[in-house]
Amino acid sequence: MLPDALEPAARREPPSYFFTPEEIGRLHRAGLDERSALDDQTWEDLLLEAYQEKLAQGSSIFGRQMLHRRLRAGLDDAECVALGERLRGLLADPARVDALEAALLPLRHAETEITGLLYGGEPPPAPFWTPYVLMLPLLLLMSLALLATQPLGWMATIAALVPLMALQISYHHRIELWTTTLNSLGALLASNRKLAELGGPLLEPFVDARDPAARLHKRVGRSVLMRMTPGAAYANWFGAWNVRHYWKTMGVVHASRAFLRDVYLRCAALEADVALVRHLGGWEHWCWAERTPARTLHIKGGVHPLMELPFPLSVQLDGRGAFVSGQNASGKSTLLRMVGLNLVTARAFGFCYATAARLPAVPVRASMQNEDSLLGGESLYMSELRRAHELLAASGAPAGICLVDEVFRGTNHLESVSAACAVLEALCARDLVLVSSHNLVLARLLHGQFDPFVIDTSSGCPVLTPGVLLNPNGIALLATQGFGAGIEGRAAEVARWLTAHLVEPEAAIAESLNTA
Repeated sequence: MLPDALEPAARREPPSYFFTPEEIGRLHRAGLDERSALDDQTWEDLLLEAYQEKLAQGSSIFGRQMLHRRLRAGLDDAECVALGERLRGLLADPARVDALEAALLPLRHAETEITGLLYGGEPPPAPFWTPYVLMLPLLLLMSLALLATQPLGWMATIAALVPLMALQISYHHRIELWTTTLNSLGALLASNRKLAELGGPLLEPFVDARDPAARLHKRVGRSVLMRMTPGAAYANWFGAWNVRHYWKTMGVVHASRAFLRDVYLRCAALEADVALVRHLGGWEHWCWAERTPARTLHIKGGVHPLMELPFPLSVQLDGRGAFVSGQNASGKSTLLRMVGLNLVTARAFGFCYATAARLPAVPVRASMQNEDSLLGGESLYMSELRRAHELLAASGAPAGICLVDEVFRGTNHLESVSAACAVLEALCARDLVLVSSHNLVLARLLHGQFDPFVIDTSSGCPVLTPGVLLNPNGIALLATQGFGAGIEGRAAEVARWLTAHLVEPEAAIAESLNTA
């Protein structure tokens, strides 16, 4: 247990504990305004789980929870400015970062998360009999005296032992869980002590909390006598010490939750800052982001940090949405994810993976990975409709940015275009929308609200330029997969027929709709 052997534990490399996404997200769910936070599908569509893991390498559960909270909900202007100042100071002082990392090392000995304890409801009241538990070991001692003097004294010994055994069996599991919780609290308080000893910039609150943290640490830890006694386990079985310690420390912890929350948030925030500094120190392609009003988006040379060999792309939007077209495998989905992730990091941390960026601090909503579900009984198109309805139904939410990839691909071409046009026009009334689609006729139908862009890969390096794709490669790709000349020729013949009979009439319809 870290509180009992602080120095040896602080010097050795902590074990790597596994925490589920649900556990990492508990701080975010403890009391944030969900209306401005990223929803679950946006989190998954933008691959933020993998990105969070990249950021949090070497961090404890506390730092991971703070990084998750910032990514999900972002920071307001004042918080973002303050974070930027802290990160700049730490980036300029690597020795200070090393010292902070060493002082934060005890946090990584925490094997359970504690936000449920710190932000949850009140604990169950202690049973009425807890003040009288000490009578059981006294009764056992008396029974042993009877055992030596009375023929039937063993009956009194059994009568004293049975309740003690029943108590240990009943409380065994909950005491084990509580012990890991106390260990995590001990790691938190130990780290506060080491940070207070380090002192200097950013650590004044830890210095102020040093004495009360030390007193609390002593109250919830095991006594010196129990730590030094080789047969301490017998004190639990025959003296019910662990049961009395369980109820005593639970009362102490719950009475100190406000103080513990403050220590927890300070340690978690500092560890998250150190993780960001370490990440930025090993990443060359990034910049500080300037905050702009909603519906303004400028990214120069933006990349996605999860790609091994990213191609920088630049995007500039001022009030109007973007309709993105491009050949198959040209990078349309990657472009949308790059924009989305940079919007999230600009709002959460104040920096972007680009050479320059001016972005609004607004919610991001994505619809990119809708799939049919055999178990859920939901087809691809129904999944897309459900997600589109969720995006439209967020009418009470602040205006944000919507990223929609291959809109309504789960139904026939005519209805796909019709539904997409109606939904995207409605979304544009509130949000800045970036949409990609192979249905190129949408570019003409939506020209009143969207600027058309095409990802041009002709030079070997993707470039986002104004316009609509002129040379789709879907049929050409048949040859690369060995379908044969017969299938390729027939596909080209049908494509020419469809172009002659459908594209021109659709253009006429679009013109009539726009003039109506």
